[in-house]
Amino acid sequence: MKPIARPVYLDLLCIYLPLAGWVSILHRVSGALLFLALPLGVWALSLSLSSEAGFLRMAGWVTHPLSKLLLLLGVWAFTHHLFAGLRHLALDVHWGTGLSHARQSSRAVMLATGLVTLLAAWRLFT
Repeated sequence: MKPIARPVYLDLLCIYLPLAGWVSILHRVSGALLFLALPLGVWALSLSLSSEAGFLRMAGWVTHPLSKLLLLLGVWAFTHHLFAGLRHLALDVHWGTGLSHARQSSRAVMLATGLVTLLAAWRLFT
Protein backbone atom coordinates (compact mmCIF):
# COMPACT_ATOMS: atom_id res chain seq x y z
CA MET A 1 0.00 0.00 0.00
CA LYS A 2 1.05 3.53 -0.72
CA PRO A 3 1.66 5.74 2.37
CA ILE A 4 -0.82 8.53 2.97
CA ALA A 5 0.53 11.92 1.95
CA ARG A 6 0.48 14.23 4.92
CA PRO A 7 0.20 18.01 4.67
CA VAL A 8 3.53 19.77 4.56
CA TYR A 9 4.23 22.67 6.88
CA LEU A 10 4.68 25.77 4.75
CA ASP A 11 6.72 28.66 6.04
CA LEU A 12 4.71 31.54 4.60
CA LEU A 13 7.56 34.00 5.12
CA CYS A 14 9.89 31.96 2.90
CA ILE A 15 7.48 31.51 -0.03
CA TYR A 16 8.17 33.78 -2.99
CA LEU A 17 5.10 35.84 -3.75
CA PRO A 18 4.97 38.03 -6.85
CA LEU A 19 4.11 41.71 -6.52
CA ALA A 20 0.56 41.09 -7.76
CA GLY A 21 0.09 38.65 -4.86
CA TRP A 22 1.28 41.26 -2.37
CA VAL A 23 -1.07 43.84 -3.89
CA SER A 24 -3.96 41.40 -3.50
CA ILE A 25 -3.11 40.51 0.10
CA LEU A 26 -2.61 44.16 1.05
CA HIS A 27 -5.95 44.97 -0.60
CA ARG A 28 -7.61 42.60 1.84
CA VAL A 29 -5.61 43.96 4.79
CA SER A 30 -6.46 47.56 3.90
CA GLY A 31 -10.15 46.67 3.56
CA ALA A 32 -10.13 45.04 6.98
CA LEU A 33 -8.40 48.08 8.50
CA LEU A 34 -10.95 50.41 6.95
CA PHE A 35 -13.80 48.25 8.23
CA LEU A 36 -12.37 48.16 11.75
CA ALA A 37 -11.67 51.91 11.76
CA LEU A 38 -15.19 52.85 10.68
CA PRO A 39 -16.75 52.84 14.20
CA LEU A 40 -13.86 54.95 15.52
CA GLY A 41 -14.29 57.45 12.69
CA VAL A 42 -18.05 57.68 13.23
CA TRP A 43 -17.54 58.18 16.96
CA ALA A 44 -14.90 60.90 16.37
CA LEU A 45 -17.16 62.68 13.89
CA SER A 46 -20.10 62.46 16.28
CA LEU A 47 -18.02 63.85 19.14
CA SER A 48 -16.63 66.69 17.04
CA LEU A 49 -20.10 67.70 15.85
CA SER A 50 -21.79 67.41 19.25
CA SER A 51 -20.54 70.70 20.67
CA GLU A 52 -17.73 73.21 20.59
CA ALA A 53 -16.08 71.45 23.52
CA GLY A 54 -16.27 68.14 21.67
CA PHE A 55 -14.71 69.73 18.60
CA LEU A 56 -11.86 71.19 20.65
CA ARG A 57 -11.37 67.82 22.36
CA MET A 58 -11.07 66.05 19.00
CA ALA A 59 -8.80 68.81 17.65
CA GLY A 60 -6.50 68.22 20.62
CA TRP A 61 -6.41 64.48 20.03
CA VAL A 62 -5.65 64.86 16.33
CA THR A 63 -2.52 66.88 17.06
CA HIS A 64 -1.01 64.02 19.10
CA PRO A 65 1.80 62.19 17.18
CA LEU A 66 0.22 58.75 17.71
CA SER A 67 -3.06 60.06 16.28
CA LYS A 68 -1.15 61.37 13.28
CA LEU A 69 0.41 57.94 12.73
CA LEU A 70 -3.01 56.29 12.92
CA LEU A 71 -4.36 58.85 10.48
CA LEU A 72 -1.44 58.14 8.15
CA LEU A 73 -2.21 54.41 8.39
CA GLY A 74 -5.77 55.26 7.44
CA VAL A 75 -4.58 57.27 4.45
CA TRP A 76 -2.45 54.33 3.34
CA ALA A 77 -5.33 51.88 3.79
CA PHE A 78 -7.77 54.09 1.89
CA THR A 79 -5.45 54.84 -1.03
CA HIS A 80 -4.20 51.26 -1.36
CA HIS A 81 -7.72 49.88 -1.21
CA LEU A 82 -8.87 52.42 -3.80
CA PHE A 83 -6.04 51.86 -6.29
CA ALA A 84 -5.95 48.08 -5.85
CA GLY A 85 -9.73 47.96 -6.17
CA LEU A 86 -9.55 49.86 -9.46
CA ARG A 87 -6.88 47.42 -10.62
CA HIS A 88 -9.07 44.46 -9.67
CA LEU A 89 -12.03 46.00 -11.50
CA ALA A 90 -9.89 46.42 -14.61
CA LEU A 91 -8.81 42.78 -14.37
CA ASP A 92 -12.44 41.71 -13.97
CA VAL A 93 -13.29 43.23 -17.35
CA HIS A 94 -10.13 41.67 -18.85
CA TRP A 95 -8.09 44.87 -19.15
CA GLY A 96 -4.41 44.30 -18.52
CA THR A 97 -4.60 40.57 -17.88
CA GLY A 98 -1.35 39.82 -19.66
CA LEU A 99 1.66 39.09 -17.50
CA SER A 100 3.55 42.28 -18.33
CA HIS A 101 0.46 44.48 -17.93
CA ALA A 102 -0.42 42.81 -14.62
CA ARG A 103 3.10 43.47 -13.34
CA GLN A 104 2.95 47.08 -14.50
CA SER A 105 -0.42 47.67 -12.84
CA SER A 106 0.87 46.12 -9.61
CA ARG A 107 3.86 48.46 -9.66
CA ALA A 108 1.57 51.40 -10.44
CA VAL A 109 -0.68 50.57 -7.46
CA MET A 110 2.27 50.33 -5.07
CA LEU A 111 3.89 53.48 -6.45
CA ALA A 112 0.68 55.55 -6.37
CA THR A 113 -0.12 54.36 -2.84
CA GLY A 114 3.39 55.17 -1.66
CA LEU A 115 3.38 58.62 -3.23
CA VAL A 116 0.01 59.59 -1.78
CA THR A 117 1.03 58.26 1.65
CA LEU A 118 4.34 60.16 1.53
CA LEU A 119 2.51 63.33 0.51
CA ALA A 120 0.10 62.88 3.41
CA ALA A 121 3.01 62.23 5.81
CA TRP A 122 4.78 65.36 4.62
CA ARG A 123 1.57 67.36 5.10
CA LEU A 124 0.82 65.86 8.53
CA PHE A 125 4.27 66.11 10.06
CA THR A 126 5.49 69.47 8.74
